[in-house]
Amino acid sequence: MSSALNVVALIGSPTSSANSRTLLLVRHLLEALKQRLHIDVHLVELAPIARSLGQALARDEVEPRIEQALLRIEAADLLIAAAPVYRGSYPGLFKHLIDFIGLEALVDTPVLLAATGGSERHALVIDHQLRPLFSFLQAHTLPIGVYATPADFEGDRVDNAALLARIDLAAARAAGHLLPAAVPAPLRRIA
Repeated sequence: MSSALNVVALIGSPTSSANSRTLLLVRHLLEALKQRLHIDVHLVELAPIARSLGQALARDEVEPRIEQALLRIEAADLLIAAAPVYRGSYPGLFKHLIDFIGLEALVDTPVLLAATGGSERHALVIDHQLRPLFSFLQAHTLPIGVYATPADFEGDRVDNAALLARIDLAAARAAGHLLPAAVPAPLRRIA
């Protein structure tokens, strides 16, 4: 059996909440990936490190737990980058953490992008904010991103068939990218 792929999920919410929609969306993505790939998952949550992260102006000033988070991100075989939308973009502390990633650390690393927002009007944050951010780092942003709103959730689960289909499609495409020797699934059209 081959070794597990190192999947790192970066949860870019600066506030901690057990029912965070961003975290719930990532958990659904991880479950869909686990159905297709042998993975070892590591969560990097911004909330527990946000205050001390904000005090650092350079990477050599970060606390050891932030350095550990950065090293984990830089070592990912697949990075899931998920952020809530605040005023049309990702949170500033999320960007601050990304700014400390080594300039060549994510070259060609596949990145699955996800976001949550209060309404559909923020859905383009994936293509207009997150994709350019990771493209600058020369990461390979996967073409299918996943965006969700409060209406897509019921408690701690996704309760929208279209979003579940999008999660499934994103996981299938990510798996196809990570396992190119596998027989590719036929491409599905999306709305």
